[in-house]
Amino acid sequence: MLTVNRLNAFYGGIHALKDVSLRVAKGEIVALIGANGAGKSTLLNCVSAVVPIKTGSITFNGSEISRLTPERVVGVGIVQVPEGRMLFNPLTILENLEMGAYLRFSKGNKKEIERDLHYVLELFPILRERKFQKGGTLSGGEQQMLSMGRAIMAQPQLMLLDEPSLGLAPLIVGELFDVIQKLRGNGTTILLVEQNVKKTLKISDRAYVIETGRIFLEGTAKVVMEDETVKKAYLGKNYK
Repeated sequence: MLTVNRLNAFYGGIHALKDVSLRVAKGEIVALIGANGAGKSTLLNCVSAVVPIKTGSITFNGSEISRLTPERVVGVGIVQVPEGRMLFNPLTILENLEMGAYLRFSKGNKKEIERDLHYVLELFPILRERKFQKGGTLSGGEQQMLSMGRAIMAQPQLMLLDEPSLGLAPLIVGELFDVIQKLRGNGTTILLVEQNVKKTLKISDRAYVIETGRIFLEGTAKVVMEDETVKKAYLGKNYK
């Protein structure tokens, strides 16, 4: 589905991604793990066309998307849930969710949009209870649910999740990971960037580990979880 080939990207004079290659097959949950500043978010932002690439290529369903605009990337079926949620704070929950379907309104798919809205509110009952509350007044966990719900409203084939559990209580984190698995079960492919490595590898099919802009390890989630370097750096030296 998604193929990133020898990608290089810069922030000014900083070489942020160095010959990064990665693939995500349809129906997978693929984890991208690494320390802060390793290049995880940059890679997602390159796929979303928020950060331009210098060299390399990105293909999606067999078509080159490296030079598309961000809205056209959404149009082909890739949607990012960004770190920090990036909600429209003055808008209500319902209005934020409707914004997720912005590109769909012009196609006249009102019944489909209403169906997906119902699905999101079933997936996140707390959003249904507070659907007229402004997004900026929600708790961190509720904001993350809304950010994910907004992405679902765009009908993504591939969802890019950037640190969905950041700063959240363990109970909320568990709920969000359950939702991620439900989304995959309903046909959405997931590329997941997450600091909670143990929990992430348990739900992922495959994983990539990135350090200082380079992929240094890839394999099944089980293989990555058993790697000694990963254990010491991300799981704790006594992890079994």
